[in-house]
Amino acid sequence: MSTAATPRIDQFLAFYNGLSGQNIETLPQLYHADVSFIDPVHQLHGRNALTEYFTHAYARLQHCEFIALQQMEQGEQGFISWQMQFSHPAIGKGKTIMVNGCSVLRWQDGLIIYHRDYYDLSEMVYQHLPVIGWLTDKVKQRMANGQ
Repeated sequence: MSTAATPRIDQFLAFYNGLSGQNIETLPQLYHADVSFIDPVHQLHGRNALTEYFTHAYARLQHCEFIALQQMEQGEQGFISWQMQFSHPAIGKGKTIMVNGCSVLRWQDGLIIYHRDYYDLSEMVYQHLPVIGWLTDKVKQRMANGQ
């Protein structure tokens, strides 16, 4: 996989690294009005629903940065694996959290019509919450030991 010939994914990455609660209105520059957005928590349809989601998600976010690991574009489809570093006051007491994931993208009329993120929700949220984090760790230990 290469990073040299992926202009739309480079644009996608730059967009997310510049996104904040103050510039959510720039979503129409990247997303189609009929976009389907799926992640481990949400399944949204339409740019208006996506705008509402990001308005809420970025409201208290202190920092968020994506580092590209691998990426590929072919025709109207693309893929990027990434590491996200973020901090939010309600998760892990605001400390920086790193999450590995990937995005599958499809374009139509030059805009993203399909965006699906894959990442471990436990790695992002659950393990950083006091009681749930402890329980999540215990379940993972039991599974690793074949119990």
